Amino acid sequence: MRTHRVLRTQAFRFVAIYLGIFAVSAAALVGFLYWNTARVLDRETDETIRAEVAGLVEQYQRLGLPVLTDVISRRSARSEQGIYVLADRDHRVIAGNLDLWPSVATAGDTFIEFEFERRDGQALQLRQARGQIFELAQGYFLLVARDVRDRREIERLFSTALPWSVAWMILLGVGGGVLISRNFLARLDVINRTSREIIAGDLTKRVPVTKTGDEFDDLSGHLNRMLDRIERLMHGMREVSDNVAHDLRSPLNRLRGRLEALSRQQASNPDVKSDIDAAVEETDRLINTFNALLLIAEAEAGSVRESMTEFDLREIVRGICDLYEPVAEDAGLAFEQRTDGAPMNVHGNQNLVSQAVANLVDNAIKYTPAGGKIQVIVESDGQRASLIVADTGPGIAPEDRGRVTERFVRLEASRNSPGTGLGLSLVAAVAHLHDAELILDDNKPGLRATLRFARAKTVTRALPQWPPRIETLH
Repeated sequence: MRTHRVLRTQAFRFVAIYLGIFAVSAAALVGFLYWNTARVLDRETDETIRAEVAGLVEQYQRLGLPVLTDVISRRSARSEQGIYVLADRDHRVIAGNLDLWPSVATAGDTFIEFEFERRDGQALQLRQARGQIFELAQGYFLLVARDVRDRREIERLFSTALPWSVAWMILLGVGGGVLISRNFLARLDVINRTSREIIAGDLTKRVPVTKTGDEFDDLSGHLNRMLDRIERLMHGMREVSDNVAHDLRSPLNRLRGRLEALSRQQASNPDVKSDIDAAVEETDRLINTFNALLLIAEAEAGSVRESMTEFDLREIVRGICDLYEPVAEDAGLAFEQRTDGAPMNVHGNQNLVSQAVANLVDNAIKYTPAGGKIQVIVESDGQRASLIVADTGPGIAPEDRGRVTERFVRLEASRNSPGTGLGLSLVAAVAHLHDAELILDDNKPGLRATLRFARAKTVTRALPQWPPRIETLH
């Protein structure tokens, strides 16, 4: 798996592209040098052969056959690379350093290459030569050539070594690319791991900075300075939220208490009492909205991670169902819960999970018309525990499911219903805090909301007394 990640890194792609360009360029350059060098050597050989043929023909024309025979014999005796053969019209050798006339075409202006046998001590060696044949007067033939076997061996060695050199170049380049990519990936993994911890809510984490002073250190330093700034801003926001909580909650509660007292005093005046009761309801809505915002902020900030424990999700759901089943029956709804089976332990904050479950059940009751049905199910696939709240209400259109978890978002169908649009926002924040999935699907008809938690292995802390504190958030 890690090798697959290494091969997909941008560093490995850069190395692979550079290696491909370098290998092609190097092969093309070396090939061109080889071709040009071989061409120059062949041209020099051909010019030397032409000069020798011209000199020997001139001596034959001036001095005759005996002198030419003597010259060829002397040159054949002292030359190791040169080949000189004088033959009659039947290609019988008169003089030279070959015993037999080679199997080649007759005279012409073109150069020929042929194989011949040369004695090396007691053994005969098959060698290769390049030369030219000239037809003399009176039907004689003159062959002048050069032994090119050593050069052809070098050419074959070169043609064999070039592919192997390119192959080794690619192999070493890929190995170097893997090493560079692994180092690149290791540095990125450190940044990604720190980022995941920060996303999970721990704003105190910082990206480690090495002493190499490279671009990764520059990036880490910039990220750390940005995180310092964000942490200061978040700390300031939390202080503001705490101050608002202390400054507004008590006045709102005192206001509510005074309104209730005033309502009791105006018991003899129904109209005034009705207006006061309406003001009490509005005050309750303000308090609930304020509490919901604080809970969402608390869940999104991850400040409750220290209080997380392992608990049985079934017990949480049973307690919520016991609270809401009478409410559903009063609304004329069939209420069904299936929470039996083996314990389904999850790790999290019990109060926030309870609040999220209560919001889902409360929404189902609020939006399901009389005569409908609500199902609350807890099930497990072995690795994850799922809470399912399904109703037969109007449901949520697929295009709206992505935005109903945003704060204060209310669909047109629920504009006339009580609430502030924070219920599903809190559920989404709790799901994010617990690394859980919130899935909104079609129940055909109605909505099927699923919270899917990772299962814990053991329960390490006793469950609290039931029922927990639940606030109805819309």
